[in-house]
Amino acid sequence: MAHHEVIIVGGGSAGITVAAMLRNQAHPPAVTIIDPSEKHYYQPIWTLVGAGVFPKEVSERSEADYIPPGADWIKDSVASFDPDNNALTLSSGETHTYNALVVAAGIQINWDAIPGLKESVGQPGTGVCSNYSFDTVDATWENIRNLKKGTAIFTHPSTPIKCGGAPIKITYLASDHWRRNGLGSQVTKKFVKGGPGIFAVKKYADSLTKVADRYGVDRVWNTELVALRPDQKQAVFRHMETGEETVEQYDMIHVTPPMSAPDFIKNSPLAAETGWVEVDKETTQHVRYPNVFSLGDCSNLPTSKTGAAIRKQAPTTANNVLAFLASEELPKKYDGYTSCPLVTGYGSLILAEFNYNKEPMESFPFNQAEERYSMYALKAYALPKMYWHGMLRGREF
Repeated sequence: MAHHEVIIVGGGSAGITVAAMLRNQAHPPAVTIIDPSEKHYYQPIWTLVGAGVFPKEVSERSEADYIPPGADWIKDSVASFDPDNNALTLSSGETHTYNALVVAAGIQINWDAIPGLKESVGQPGTGVCSNYSFDTVDATWENIRNLKKGTAIFTHPSTPIKCGGAPIKITYLASDHWRRNGLGSQVTKKFVKGGPGIFAVKKYADSLTKVADRYGVDRVWNTELVALRPDQKQAVFRHMETGEETVEQYDMIHVTPPMSAPDFIKNSPLAAETGWVEVDKETTQHVRYPNVFSLGDCSNLPTSKTGAAIRKQAPTTANNVLAFLASEELPKKYDGYTSCPLVTGYGSLILAEFNYNKEPMESFPFNQAEERYSMYALKAYALPKMYWHGMLRGREF
């Protein structure tokens, strides 16, 4: 049994950023990262990859290049947690103990939850695509550019998802492509969401509604994809309130799969009833185990699951972990800040920024609910550089 000062479960955006911030201290704690992945992905760019703007390779780096200097890396996955004994067990069967634990294991994409999806997504001729995997994102652009007429459906499940704006973003980009190529009236566009509206913050929702109207996108609310019949190009939807099922024909369907906390978290003492790690929304400290912290997609922090949210959660978590190790009061609080760069077409973007209360928290001295090329350039060119060279190196900004 090996003992560690700080264990971080997860080597994605949240885990690496917190690890780097801890190791950047003048007197850094010993940090061990547990993650089986060989590759690290900048997933926010996949929307633009799916729209044909970039090749998917721009999103991929070697995980080893971003393990912070001095941190240990255990290339394995966690099988179970035993927080009463400050311990966890790996898939290999090894048990490791800790003084402090940071759970940053991301989100689980449940491809199996929709019958017909897993075997058809990304496969030629099926019309089924999804930006939510490095292996399938290429197929989105293939479907968009090959569709000359017919029906294109874009789905958004009722579960929390990573980047809540992503399903509508690819809807707009595809619609813009067809419009630019004179096919706007040839393609029927439908956005079907297992929720009540286009966006949670009214200021941005009003602007997004105007964009949808401009492209002629039909919107269907409180309705969820429950099955695919790819051989017949049929999608089965269920209304969330009435339970009524309908069948829609499609020529192309972009599916955002249901998502959840990872099973090994869901089935652990760390989980809330919802399955996510149960933490204080201001300190990111676990509500029952004071030496456990969690942030990012696997936590139950009541805000959007985005990299921008992690950018603000990470300093809170890192500082509070250091304070806990020093037996001091937790100094930092997180206000729920998150950001959704909402691409509305090729070269245009609405930058939504808001807090727990769904109040705008804008960074620029202009109305960010207006579409701008400057904000599109920020997403496409500046933010990836800030991610790789700033955030993952533990720089706060």
